[in-house]
Amino acid sequence: MKILMLNPPFLPRFSRFSRSPAVTKSGTIYYPIWHAYATGVLEKEGHDVKLVDAPADGLSRETCFKIATDFQPEMVVVYTSTPSIYNDINVAGSIKDLLPQSFVVLAGPHVSALPIESLKIDERIDAIARREYDITLVDLSAGLFTRENLEKVSGITFRSNEEIISTPDREYIEDIDSLPFISAIYKKHLTIENYFYAHCRYPTVSIFTSRGCYAKCNYCVYPEQMFGRRQRQRSPENIVAEFQYIEKELPQAKEVLIDDDTFSFDPEHTKRFCELMIEKQIKIPWTVECRANLNYETMVMMKKAGCRLIVIGFESTDNTILKNVQKGISFERMKKFVEDAKRAKIMLHSCFMAGNQGETKKTLMKSLSFAKDINADTCQFFPLMVYPGTAAYEWAKNNGHLLTEDYSKWLTYDGLHNCVVSTSELSAKELVAFCDAARKKYYLNPKYLAYKFIHMMKNPEEIKKTLKSAKTFSKYLFKKG
Repeated sequence: MKILMLNPPFLPRFSRFSRSPAVTKSGTIYYPIWHAYATGVLEKEGHDVKLVDAPADGLSRETCFKIATDFQPEMVVVYTSTPSIYNDINVAGSIKDLLPQSFVVLAGPHVSALPIESLKIDERIDAIARREYDITLVDLSAGLFTRENLEKVSGITFRSNEEIISTPDREYIEDIDSLPFISAIYKKHLTIENYFYAHCRYPTVSIFTSRGCYAKCNYCVYPEQMFGRRQRQRSPENIVAEFQYIEKELPQAKEVLIDDDTFSFDPEHTKRFCELMIEKQIKIPWTVECRANLNYETMVMMKKAGCRLIVIGFESTDNTILKNVQKGISFERMKKFVEDAKRAKIMLHSCFMAGNQGETKKTLMKSLSFAKDINADTCQFFPLMVYPGTAAYEWAKNNGHLLTEDYSKWLTYDGLHNCVVSTSELSAKELVAFCDAARKKYYLNPKYLAYKFIHMMKNPEEIKKTLKSAKTFSKYLFKKG
């Protein structure tokens, strides 16, 4: 079967596959990672698949429509996000008009959370592949799109005349090693220089080594609406083999980003991975996402194995807020983590949120103070972005804090992160204003500027990614207001 996997056009450089989709101030744009994995799975089954990433390649609607009509796919799979949902569904519907015989499917956490509501937006859409959708697409690729056959496919919500039908959820993939190397899909279908992560050396190859997350954070949509609360990991041998592939087949790559929700939850797994990285003499550095309960001994091993930087979500320094969002880690443990990371000589990308339950102006300033004390290599401040299907969304909606359910308002006119949550303590405008001010105070802090200058002089390989990010970021950093 011919299958078109489309990350549809929207705003320039719109990072739809981010956990918090937007046009970023740092210029970061994520790989279309879930579409790429599904592409590899479908190709393994013998299908003719075309993966198109419109935002990264700068493709217009008209260009995407021409690609679709030239390719003549029998199935089209369009990835969606909350802030771009109306655009995404309209693009998918327009392709259906052009190719009425094609079966048009939507995927992504938003439509997984709201499948019936999403299908009702546009009657031209045939179905939604809910949650983890790789094998769901394989089942659909049998091409038997009658009601009787679709009812046998787990994990879909589909239209049958005037009726909308949901089949039972699909079981998650247990053997994650069975998935293709995502880097091989990038090599075949994409241009890796089109992707950029401000905290990583450029160009970066982003991979996942697990799916699912055991943590209970109430704002995170991936565990709730895509991959579940039970983490399934690839074997250390399989992960290291992909590193070897990247070094050989994508020699222009300067770093690998392990973008798991939490990489290091199993210390023995992490230890074995590090041992193999050292044994196989892997040279390419890597960045990884971890939780602040990571211990010093593990960090030392990670450093020896090539870990350059850890992405760490602190969110807040207030223990009441951390408890409210079910972070599962105290502020005291976070401080210990920072001390250990510095001892292990691993850099940090620190992440903070503004607006969670219990937030006040005082707690915001405490978080900013801690961020400046850490002086991490990079730092981000985001207003609370609540997504359908998360407990944070339900908290905001049920308590009258949600200003609108018009999902286009999740972004500003320019596509930047907006905020649609206001409480009695802090308005949405105040939360956005704090994040803007916090970024300025952080990055224009003399302590940070001195650190960054010295660090780049000692590590010239850091200059390229820093200047690339600064080129985009500076226009926001020095903007008045």
